[in-house]
Amino acid sequence: MSDNPYDLVVIGGGPGGYVCAIRAAQLGMKVACVDMRKTLGGTCLNVGCIPSKALLHSSHLFAEAKHGAADHGIKITGTVKADLAAMMARKDSVVKANVDGIAYLFKKHKIDWISGMGRIDAAGEVGVALHDGGDMTLVTDAIVLATGSEVAALPGVELDGRMIVDSAGALALPKVPKRMTVIGAGVIGLELGSVWSRLGAEVTVIEYLDHVLPNMDAEVRKHTQRILKKQGLTFRLSTKVTEAKKTSKGVSLTVEPAAGGEPETLVSDVVLVAIGRAPHSLGLGLDKNGIERTERGFIKVDERYQTTAKGIYAIGDVIGGMMLAHKAEEEGVAVAEILAGQAGHVNYDAIPSVVYTWPEIAAVGKTEEQLKSAGTDYKVGSFPFTANGRARANNDTDGFVKILADARTDRVLGCHIIGPSAGDLIQEVVVGMEFGASAEDIFRASHAHPQLGESIKEAALAVHGRPLHL
Repeated sequence: MSDNPYDLVVIGGGPGGYVCAIRAAQLGMKVACVDMRKTLGGTCLNVGCIPSKALLHSSHLFAEAKHGAADHGIKITGTVKADLAAMMARKDSVVKANVDGIAYLFKKHKIDWISGMGRIDAAGEVGVALHDGGDMTLVTDAIVLATGSEVAALPGVELDGRMIVDSAGALALPKVPKRMTVIGAGVIGLELGSVWSRLGAEVTVIEYLDHVLPNMDAEVRKHTQRILKKQGLTFRLSTKVTEAKKTSKGVSLTVEPAAGGEPETLVSDVVLVAIGRAPHSLGLGLDKNGIERTERGFIKVDERYQTTAKGIYAIGDVIGGMMLAHKAEEEGVAVAEILAGQAGHVNYDAIPSVVYTWPEIAAVGKTEEQLKSAGTDYKVGSFPFTANGRARANNDTDGFVKILADARTDRVLGCHIIGPSAGDLIQEVVVGMEFGASAEDIFRASHAHPQLGESIKEAALAVHGRPLHL
């Protein structure tokens, strides 16, 4: 590149940003990464994906000890109690290990990490407001914006971090609330609602739409709600929250039918606002540098991730699309390779989504609803975990695998799983779709027995009307 101190400066140290920085360094670039936190990893590693999975796993083990151990012939005498302080300490140690790991990788690849608020001062110049009060300028050939997203605000409901919390607050509650209301039945709402329900809270989930998990397959959505209701969650669908007031008895929520109707009041000890996330695109100096945004605030980019300003690129949540850490990582690798003169590429049709409730929910590709809307002629193959030997042995038989394939070519167009370890099982289909696999390609491959993955094979066989164990 040029004689500038840096070939690339990345603003944002989350999964998209730190992966972009590492890949660029691997390709021989001199790289700096600016992040507003005092630890790397962004929302995902610090207050999102990683800590939530730690609490999900701990609370799942607790629930299994209380309700599932007896089915396996394990007798637990006395009362099974949750030590919330120990759970939180373990969660924090998991977070520290992960963020420290990213710092080590930066040292390994000789990436300069600057802790402070980054902004674009001019083409090729990144200003940083340092945490100690100072300010510095980084001169670079290219800039990548990877600033991620933040919690979307809900009018009439003001966060206080104690009684009315966002996802980060819900990961750090000092005690188990007696009553919790979750506003939003998306991924975050269902995951964190599951955590606190398992630990003893009475959880009510309020959703504006008439279904949970928007954008998921309809059959999976219905199955998910049925299972979580059985686990103890209460659902109020087609309902909106118009106001929240803190009182001596808790938080008083005013709710009413989404289509209009008489309001009513719900009282909770803690309210979790989980209606989605919005791009973190303010304060970056976008307007003065000619960087355009959409009406919703997402940064506009072309097929090479370049913004409307030459030499400035953007990836991850801040450009919209699937707001997933691994999608941001793929874009980070792609833009680093593009800057190195290679052919960076992301196949958006083969990016999986996972919900880490139990059972897990995983999806890749098109839903039945999307295929019907597009007029695509397709075939469906479905297989329940009740017919899988390993699932029976594990006493984890809730759910099914559904594979959608083109009716003419047999090419796999989508896969939807609700069941044990769905997030791991989906990867076989993701790889298959990346290589243009047919349903027959999947079922012709030998699958170990007894394994949960045999359900993938059986669903692929079912596309052809010939499952072996159903």
